[in-house]
Amino acid sequence: MECYLDNSATTRVDEEVTALMHKIMLEDYGNPASLHRKGFEAEKHIRTAKETLAGILKCKENELIFTSGGTESDNTALLGAYFANSRRGNHIITTKIEHPAVSEAAKYLETLGARVDYLDVDEAGHISINRLEDLLCDNTVLVSVMHVNNEIGSEEPIAEIGRLINQREPECLFHVDDVQGFGKIRLIPKDCHVDLLSASSHKIHGPKGAGLLYKSERAKITPLIHGGGHQRGYRSGTENVPGVAGFALAASMLYKDIESSYAHMEKLKESFMGGISEIDNIKINGGDVPYIISLSIKDIRSEVLLHALEEKGIYVSAGSACSSNKPRTSATMKAIGAEHWQLDSTIRISLSPHTTEEEMHYAAEQLKVLVPQLRKFVRK
Repeated sequence: MECYLDNSATTRVDEEVTALMHKIMLEDYGNPASLHRKGFEAEKHIRTAKETLAGILKCKENELIFTSGGTESDNTALLGAYFANSRRGNHIITTKIEHPAVSEAAKYLETLGARVDYLDVDEAGHISINRLEDLLCDNTVLVSVMHVNNEIGSEEPIAEIGRLINQREPECLFHVDDVQGFGKIRLIPKDCHVDLLSASSHKIHGPKGAGLLYKSERAKITPLIHGGGHQRGYRSGTENVPGVAGFALAASMLYKDIESSYAHMEKLKESFMGGISEIDNIKINGGDVPYIISLSIKDIRSEVLLHALEEKGIYVSAGSACSSNKPRTSATMKAIGAEHWQLDSTIRISLSPHTTEEEMHYAAEQLKVLVPQLRKFVRK
């Protein structure tokens, strides 16, 4: 059987989403900026998507900017916020376990004069609120903390962080990379004092190439893409109408059953962990959310196990698939203090609301067979 367990890398597009996008590409294919009927039909899909996503985030429609995905949203948030507020200060606070879309953008800003502090995390992947409080100052223009870590599934206390920033440095902007949380855990930006929030379509059974950046009305950012002044000048370029419409439909479908879907994934994880409990020398990393399972399996290289599972029709990841297909030491694993052997022996199993009990049972059974077999080839 085929068992796809790499949903944190990307998800299969839902059939209803595909059907909607197919209709738009063949029938409602006009440019949404055009003044004729075809343009109006396309622009109607953009308006509907804004209504849907604004309803989910409980924000105003003019607080949404459509992008090409999570990386563009993160870059726009960090670079845009820094450029627009650099006269007030040059201090940024982020964490050591951010996705490269945030961490590499922060490093780039350092070359332009930004002073960046990278928060440590504990062995479970959680930041210290007290340390964040110590670092905040009147020169801090932006704090960027991800909601759910893409490798180990640790969940940061976004509401608590937002309250702290709002109380201590109310002019400081708060950005949340919610690419791995959006569609699975409810997070209302205004309730958590979040000014900027990134989300991506292809993580929630929508198409690749579409994403959003929530920007509160108070947040000032400088646009990174210039041109025809689309989206109030914040992101020029003709909107990806089928992508945006598909993204919104996928999100609406997930949010209808978000609590029951989360409970379903909790049940799947519990069953899976019970199924592999007899395998020795396995360490679980992080694990706050049920849909990301990080396993360090001693004496087996992650790439070897990945391909062994692939031969059985099981698809997992050897860490984050978003950085590149080239092996690199995981910054997240180093930040949580992983032992040296874990850096090359960790796989990520990631679920979606569509993952079945049969798939998880099959994966557990194959691991119980493959791990002892592969360990026999380890040089003693």
